[in-house]
Amino acid sequence: MINKLFSNVDVLKAGLDASWLKNQVIANNIANVDTPNFKSSSVSFEAAFKRALQGDDFTAKKTREGHIDFERADMRATVTTDMNTTYRMDGNNVNIDAESAELAKNQIFYNTLVQQLSSEFRKLNMAINGGK
Repeated sequence: MINKLFSNVDVLKAGLDASWLKNQVIANNIANVDTPNFKSSSVSFEAAFKRALQGDDFTAKKTREGHIDFERADMRATVTTDMNTTYRMDGNNVNIDAESAELAKNQIFYNTLVQQLSSEFRKLNMAINGGK
């Protein structure tokens, strides 16, 4: 019962973690915009996060003590490096305009998740304090 109480918090935390990672990757790409032969990286997690929010992800039931505990492995963000493209003669493939747009988009996403998490904690606080 207590696990279901915090399931939204767990999903939001995974989203915040992935968004933070994405911010770090984008910042690294921007910092290396003038580095010869640097290849940009990206973080993907939106599809898994959307499935988790919609409740479309599968659930597992531990039937024996020796079984491995189930965690949402599909909620993890993955970092991939684009080794196949080159935009400039020096081998660099960072598109500063695209990176800046992704950074702004990610900041909005992160702030939205923080607001949602704050709302979840306010609900829990009201439940604990009897609606006060």
